[in-house]
Amino acid sequence: MTMDKPYPCEVCGSSFITPSKLNRHMRSHTGEKSYSCEMCGKSFSQQSSLKRHMQTHSSDNKLYSCYVCDSVFSGESDLKNHMQWHSGENPYTCEICGLSFSTKSNYKIHASVHTGGNPYSCDICGSSFTKKSYVKIHKRIHTGEKPYSCEVCSSAFSEKSMLTRHVRIHTGEKPHKCETCGSAFARKSDLKIHSQTHANEKPYSCGVCAKAFVQRAHLKRHMKIHTSERRSYSCEVCRSEFSARSHLTNHMRKHREKTYSCDVCESVFPEKSTLKAHLKSHIEKKSCKWCDSHSH
Repeated sequence: MTMDKPYPCEVCGSSFITPSKLNRHMRSHTGEKSYSCEMCGKSFSQQSSLKRHMQTHSSDNKLYSCYVCDSVFSGESDLKNHMQWHSGENPYTCEICGLSFSTKSNYKIHASVHTGGNPYSCDICGSSFTKKSYVKIHKRIHTGEKPYSCEVCSSAFSEKSMLTRHVRIHTGEKPHKCETCGSAFARKSDLKIHSQTHANEKPYSCGVCAKAFVQRAHLKRHMKIHTSERRSYSCEVCRSEFSARSHLTNHMRKHREKTYSCDVCESVFPEKSTLKAHLKSHIEKKSCKWCDSHSH
């Protein structure tokens, strides 16, 4: 619980700004669906979900059902296109390469491959797309519309696919599995990055020294070595320096896990190589740099 979110969930510990948001969240644990459709009896956990559902019953939203698979469509033309998928009919043929398509829209999208064009444009910024539906999704950037809401935490998204990925945070679902080692990931992009470790692929190269990396983030961190952004992290035990804090943290484990003692003077050293250099000071009767630096 925090001051800005004073209402905590007793089940999972999540906190919320208002009691109503906490109550809505609790339905994800109880499975309660208190909003029911009076026409068909279907229930929903959120009022907004019921409202969207009710539009399917309104006179302005006549529905057309497929008698083969029971899919429902808002337009007769959509149903007609769908039925061609069942029949295997592909009446739209590309005159350039001969490929056939079940719908005119799919044919039009394919044709743009040959012409190099994007026939559908945004009337706000001029960006162009291969599909009309892509323009609709894109325009939400300008309008701020986010029609897809998470029923667990009420986060909203402009695309259904973004909501699907988000929900996996709550469910723990990881549908993308590595065929090599079996590791699973919530996002396809994470699996792609992981797969590069097996293939030894390093697609991101440094333009200064040509060193290559698996991830763009690793290249970005590396580039700081060549720029004024570079930060240095020093080890207080042996004075080694590192460009990243995580590297220093890994290095410090060596000091915590093992030490090396001198049999002559009982001085203790973090690394075997440091002890070896120190022993020469006894043999050659010279001063030890490591001892001198730690005697103050």
